[in-house]
Amino acid sequence: MSVRIAVLGAGRIGQVHARAIAENNTAILAAIADPIATAANAVADHYGCDVRTIDEIAASDDVDGVIICTPTDTHADLIEQFARCGKAIFCEKPIDLSVDRVRACLDVVNECKAVLMVGFNRRFDPHFAALKAAINKGDIGASEMAVITSRDPGAPPLDYIKRSGGIFRDMTIHDFDMAVFLMDEMPVTIQASGSVLVDPAIGAAGDYDSASVILTMASGKQVTISNSRRATYGYDQRIEVHGSKGMVAAENQRPVSIELATSSGYTRPPLHDFFMTRYIDAYAHEIAAFIDSIVNATPASPDGQDGLNALRIADAALLSAQSGKAVHL
Repeated sequence: MSVRIAVLGAGRIGQVHARAIAENNTAILAAIADPIATAANAVADHYGCDVRTIDEIAASDDVDGVIICTPTDTHADLIEQFARCGKAIFCEKPIDLSVDRVRACLDVVNECKAVLMVGFNRRFDPHFAALKAAINKGDIGASEMAVITSRDPGAPPLDYIKRSGGIFRDMTIHDFDMAVFLMDEMPVTIQASGSVLVDPAIGAAGDYDSASVILTMASGKQVTISNSRRATYGYDQRIEVHGSKGMVAAENQRPVSIELATSSGYTRPPLHDFFMTRYIDAYAHEIAAFIDSIVNATPASPDGQDGLNALRIADAALLSAQSGKAVHL
């Protein structure tokens, strides 16, 4: 069975997903939609797919699923549209910046019994997946504490900052999802601190560029998250989980993994410069998982509830940072 997929949005992440579909043996890239004709045509010419409007894709009998890579404020409406027409749906995070809007959207998804997968790609990173597998095998005993470090090489453009929903909903939300994924439970208490240490313009836009969060689960397990919009040494992505019998860690990755030893000392190549190269395997694996859920008629994961959970934590973290007090979910 070949699954026919359409991509909505021919921007940077849409192009990554288009490549993942084209390289998957059980999928066909059927169509691309984008209001910018040159962007849509470039993808269509490269992969040999059709250019269609979103409404045309919704009405197409030869499309089994869609991948939504459009601006955030269109996600919930598009999910509902394609749920009602019986298409499987993959949507980049977040579903929406409003918890109430996400809940209303998920009601439609559930009523239509639609397949919905949310794009928390880090679950599918081979290194993080191996770390999770070690936890599940009991290699470190009962997990007790985790440290998640996530720092970008540089801040995004200011116009993006203004519409992103803020650092907790845009950046830390990936780490919130990973925290729940690793610990297998939601936090009950969120203590967050936010600062402007990188660019005063980010603060003037009402956001933070540096953040620290402590999540405490009902069991007492703790997760500490460190975020920064500036890491001069590259894209810093690390996880460490401590358990009753030991510890497991996923280190930073490099495009080339070598170590050079000379009279000057030990040196290694620089880190990846951003998420487009660091997580290229993760993107391919998550799209493969979405395709498998269609082929095998199995539940998609992470799903809409996972998206809602991460957004709820993000909202609580923002409230904590603004108030200086711990917030209880």
